[in-house]
Amino acid sequence: MPAAPSHRRLLVALAAATYVGAFAAFLVYERPGLGLGHFYYIAIALLALASGARLGALSGVLATVLYGVGVVLNPHIAPAEVLTLSTGIRLVTYSGVGLLLGWFASNNRTLLEQLAILAERDSLTGLPNTRAFEAAITRRLDERAPFALLIGDMDRLRLLNEEQGHSEGNDALHRLAESLGNSLGPSDEIARVGGDEFAVLSACPSSEEAGRLAARLEGIARSSVRQGITFGWAVYPQEGVNALSLYRIADERLYARKLIRGERRGTTIPFPSARAAGELASS
Repeated sequence: MPAAPSHRRLLVALAAATYVGAFAAFLVYERPGLGLGHFYYIAIALLALASGARLGALSGVLATVLYGVGVVLNPHIAPAEVLTLSTGIRLVTYSGVGLLLGWFASNNRTLLEQLAILAERDSLTGLPNTRAFEAAITRRLDERAPFALLIGDMDRLRLLNEEQGHSEGNDALHRLAESLGNSLGPSDEIARVGGDEFAVLSACPSSEEAGRLAARLEGIARSSVRQGITFGWAVYPQEGVNALSLYRIADERLYARKLIRGERRGTTIPFPSARAAGELASS
């Protein structure tokens, strides 16, 4: 993957300027033994960092061509110098440096992208975590289009852990997460935001439609993985204008529906975070 577009354009522009500057300085000031051709390494490095291994190597070839043209045009250097072994060595070193720098830069970007993905994923279920969900709901609020926040609490996970062990509980969480994820539309978003709790964002324009979605997801969970889950919901902007108010309404509905069903509420959802809640409450 290339660097971010703005950074890439800056690096390419700096590389082009360095090529031009090094070529001009070579024509005007180079004398045998001075070594101004080494400035091409800077241009090679910049272009390799902006692209990758292949273009890094090609940037070394370009530098060698410019070096050869500079030797021919510089009146203080014999044109025959371009045909010596030193030009071939420069081709190897220029291209080698560009290749290595480009490879390391590309590999480093890949690792950073993987780390960014892992930082926003729940390790057990593979779903987005609380951090990613906070970003998702903030994005929806910024768009100002109606949507529903659903908060779901898996039924009787604590009892399952006590009777069959945490391994079985983790398997049940994974199966439930997979079932819920497969039951949502392409524009819906789901995350695991607590030990036994999930959150869903869906483009439901009314509380009635959000309630139907909650009922459908609960039914699918019971039929497909034989696991109960209870949802509460809130709709923007009718029932809340920020993440904290939506969360409170959805959480109250969830708690009420748990009481009606005779289920015990599980662990508390750590969403939104204390910092985010304070910021959103004051907005």
